[in-house]
Amino acid sequence: MKIIQTLLVLAVLALTGCQEELQSGPTTTEFDQRRSELKERLAKNEVRKKQGAKPAEDVTKFAAVASGYSYSAKGKRDPFRSFIWDTPDESAEMRGPLEQFDVAQLSVLAVIWSTGNARALVQDPSGQSFIIGRGTRVGKNSGEVTKIEDNLIVVKETYEDFGGQKTTRDVEMRIRLDEGG
Repeated sequence: MKIIQTLLVLAVLALTGCQEELQSGPTTTEFDQRRSELKERLAKNEVRKKQGAKPAEDVTKFAAVASGYSYSAKGKRDPFRSFIWDTPDESAEMRGPLEQFDVAQLSVLAVIWSTGNARALVQDPSGQSFIIGRGTRVGKNSGEVTKIEDNLIVVKETYEDFGGQKTTRDVEMRIRLDEGG
């Protein structure tokens, strides 16, 4: 019974709603008429331009600009840049990929020390390997490789405490036995 009542109410609403015609925008005839008027105004302006006269009006009125205006970006900020400027220090050095990690995070894979120029193969936590030698910058604390021996690399790190005092410390990196050293 409820279903029949609901269907009757919907049928009545549908019949009453169909009597009004919704009109949301201009009809095609109005659109064609406006388009032809615009064509006529454009044609008149072209004729006036050829005769050397000034056009009667800006037909489209879109982005009307005064004659003789030119944009100059001098002295204006770039609208696509952030308000917060990240100005790098001129004194700051470029940091290498091994200076992004702490020395304890790096692992020594291999050492070649019997030659005159000792080298070591070091791996970072992401698995990327690097060949380092004496004087290579390593670690977040401005570390520098000072000595390379048969299974040992010594890195001299400089720490600065809250008072501004600098202290140095030698950190030893060894080949781990489980890695085949």
